[in-house]
Amino acid sequence: MLREALQKHFGFESFRPGQEQVIQSLLQGRSALALFPTGAGKSICYQLPAILLEGTALVISPLIALMKDQVDALKRRGIAAARLDSTLSSVEASEVLAQLRKGTLKLLYIAPERLVSESFMNRLREVNLSLLAIDEAHCISEWGHNFRPEYLRLAKVAQELALHPILALTATATPPVARDICRAFDISEQDHAQTSFHRPNLNPMVTPVTPETRDALLEERLKNRDRLPAIVYVTLQETAERVATRLQKSGLSARAYHAGMHDDHRSEAQEHFMSGRVDIIVATIAFGMGIDKADIRGVIHYNLPKTLENYQQEAGRAGRDGKPAICEILATAKDLVTLENFIYGDTPTESALRVLVSQLLQQGAEFDISRYDLALATDIRATVIETAITYLELAGAIEPLGAFYTTHRIAFSQPPTKILHGHLPEKRDFLRQIFAAGQMGRKYLTLAPDVAAEQTGQPRERVLRALAELEEQGDISMQLSGLRHRFRLGPTAGSKTPRAWAGELQATFQRHEKANAERLQQVIRYACTGTCLTRALVMYFGERMDQDCGHCSGCANPGPDLASLPGSSGRSILPEDLETIRQITGERQAALRQPRQLARFLCGLTSPASTRARLGRHDAFGSLHEVAFQDVLAQLESGNW
Repeated sequence: MLREALQKHFGFESFRPGQEQVIQSLLQGRSALALFPTGAGKSICYQLPAILLEGTALVISPLIALMKDQVDALKRRGIAAARLDSTLSSVEASEVLAQLRKGTLKLLYIAPERLVSESFMNRLREVNLSLLAIDEAHCISEWGHNFRPEYLRLAKVAQELALHPILALTATATPPVARDICRAFDISEQDHAQTSFHRPNLNPMVTPVTPETRDALLEERLKNRDRLPAIVYVTLQETAERVATRLQKSGLSARAYHAGMHDDHRSEAQEHFMSGRVDIIVATIAFGMGIDKADIRGVIHYNLPKTLENYQQEAGRAGRDGKPAICEILATAKDLVTLENFIYGDTPTESALRVLVSQLLQQGAEFDISRYDLALATDIRATVIETAITYLELAGAIEPLGAFYTTHRIAFSQPPTKILHGHLPEKRDFLRQIFAAGQMGRKYLTLAPDVAAEQTGQPRERVLRALAELEEQGDISMQLSGLRHRFRLGPTAGSKTPRAWAGELQATFQRHEKANAERLQQVIRYACTGTCLTRALVMYFGERMDQDCGHCSGCANPGPDLASLPGSSGRSILPEDLETIRQITGERQAALRQPRQLARFLCGLTSPASTRARLGRHDAFGSLHEVAFQDVLAQLESGNW
């Protein structure tokens, strides 16, 4: 029966390894973990059960591009699927919500952040949900390579909504991270499905290079048609632009792709690569998630990858058609400073954490906050603030009560009098009171739901429900702004002073810093190995190989491990750098008062305060990007300049 359904809906005659085991677990009501390498067919594991089960499958995915690709592919097969993301117009979002309410959707893709919306959570409580699928599930582990705090809340959301079964999917979990996933979602050992990370058609290579020889070698590699189409991964956006331009000038068909590009240009670059009109995409890690292009013959890491997890995932985008492909790292020590600076630059100061903790724990028993405002007040990036808040939640200091938007901008599809006319008298009066609580402009009614609730004497939830119904019926469209998160103090809030809480958070961030630095060292050890690269990589993910692969660069040219990578790993601070520091401190920039703030600025790392002050345009921004962050910070803290 399962194979018939697979053939009918997806055109495949048989399952890939591990797929049927996972699907059987879900159909029998048991949660499962699918730990399959990139390209092994994870999506079928929830898409087929979603079709066979009653209700709508909720799919958590962190990337809009991935959601769009998946939904478009399902629709082409006649499967009722939709996504809710920030790129949809209000009319499109209303149509999706109406389908959800009617129960006509088999799969709905959303980002994890949407689950903090009180109105959306209320909608889900009224829907028959068949299962919860969580892509990139390794993000739930605080010791994983890509920890995202919002993922930690997914287990709690699943309990609130009584969602079961749950499918966690990932391509990059090490054994400790897999244990974290299973523990969070109560997945038994028998339902942990894992397939081999060894893909015999991929030929891993590490080529030690100097910065001076790297560009010429890249051109040489890409002029070999057997390596095309190809993805070239770089660390920085400006590197993507520079390398793509150089390749174009050498006569190669190449485009850049990174998060700093305009959406239209980025989409065009991806579309041209996918269709074959462009042979080479030079991209930051923003490119590749969910890219379903089977004939990629080469993946070249122009810069060292941040972690082996990143490398395994990015290299795995090659050769999905089963034909040979090359996965090569052009390894030089020059990349280390940039990668290390990203690691060290994010760690907040203890004084900034004290300000953050005080703002959270000294507002009363119940309170709400804006992460944006907190980021500006503390000069801690919003993602780092979210991590700190999550740790306070886990420690019992605060308890989340949901999220809400302070302002709704409402556009009417027809005159309000006409909308009111279609309702019974009691509902009509209620809606009229809601509209009266807002401020009508030329195009929009600006409304604060809290004010409307106070003026109508009705609960905020009823106001939101009434507006949601109007939106689903197409009578209005809404733009939400002013996101705030509600909390109450937890049982342990008063057990420590804000200084003590800040000290604990600082120690946690320092442990993360140390763990991330060790991951980078693992990349270096991998790049320096003189033995089988395939064996070294699969061992990292907890898999044993009885013999060498025989086709990687380590097998082709075995030898002793390199003592170090070629090229300089950075430069020291020069007298002219000290003059730059004196000039900047003389300007008395408010956003650069602390040594760590100034070190980030000089190393080319942005922060909320420097971004708001538009210091990214300053001539000195990034002037010490080739110097180790720790050296710059030590120099500033010494006061010797």
